Amino acid sequence: MISFDSDYLEGCLPEILNRITETNLEQTPGYGEDRYCLEAAEKIRTAIKMPTAAIHFLVGGTQTNSTVISAILKPWQGVICATSGHINVHETGAIEHGGHKVIALPCTQGKISASQIEECILSHREDPSHEHCVQPGMVYLSFPTEIGTIYTLSELKAISDVCRRLRVPLFIDGARLGYGLCSEGCDINLPTLASLVDIFYIGGTKQGALFGEAVVFTDPAFCPEFRYNIKQNGGMLAKGRLLGLQFSTLFGDNLYYKASEHAVELALNIRDAFSKKGFSFLSESGSNLQFPILSDSQAEDLRRDFSFENWERTDSGHIAVRFCTSWATREKDVQSLISAIEAL
Repeated sequence: MISFDSDYLEGCLPEILNRITETNLEQTPGYGEDRYCLEAAEKIRTAIKMPTAAIHFLVGGTQTNSTVISAILKPWQGVICATSGHINVHETGAIEHGGHKVIALPCTQGKISASQIEECILSHREDPSHEHCVQPGMVYLSFPTEIGTIYTLSELKAISDVCRRLRVPLFIDGARLGYGLCSEGCDINLPTLASLVDIFYIGGTKQGALFGEAVVFTDPAFCPEFRYNIKQNGGMLAKGRLLGLQFSTLFGDNLYYKASEHAVELALNIRDAFSKKGFSFLSESGSNLQFPILSDSQAEDLRRDFSFENWERTDSGHIAVRFCTSWATREKDVQSLISAIEAL
């Protein structure tokens, strides 16, 4: 069985495993205060062209989202996101568990707009009974979105302008950030993205690391005591050097982008194979996530040799499914899938 279920099924890039093995018996300070974390943070600052940015390393995506959001919001505030946003649909109510409401807005192709965000914030501020309602306190976006689509530079700039004018922090979930930046048609690079947001994180777990996410505060004064939040939320890894080693390796020799480009290239090959057979798609994704719409019998045929995720039923006889590639996807496995698609 060949799996296209997700992008964290394998262990890690060989370069990371080698570096962990090579340094296994070194003794270093704990809790992210070792030289490898400092080295990784400096490489990330160089990559985003922000020499004073604050960098923090956490273990996983849900932990990162809940820790960042709880650190930024006041007790009476909530976070704006798309209805399909990860924090709204796939984190078991982690944000609400922390005492904050997710304010979900209708989305198009997984994205919300600057005008929607502005209307949401202003409608609250202009409501005579606003003190009886949850106050929108920050905006959460995913890059790429949950259905593989990408915010364009003009869309992200418009959202950034609204957030800055209305003084509401903008936070980007970058669990698949590399895949997003390497997506077909993406017109944003990492330094530009960093310049438009207040907080974002660079995903490692789904991008070739064993685990780990790198949180970036573009202005270190924005949350100067964030390490207290990390510790309180159980996110301060004692063997923090394992996180530093991984991100130092990912941001050496362009490895982060090379691995991302590999995944996107193979995903687009899968997309093209479905397109040539006349299949339609749930979204216009140029990333490592592809969502073809199959009949139930076609999905059953492919499941004889491949595993993939059911996503959304489109009618009584058809379902949108998700094929996900990663840094570890093998070209021969993609070719096997393409041959099976051609035989449908």
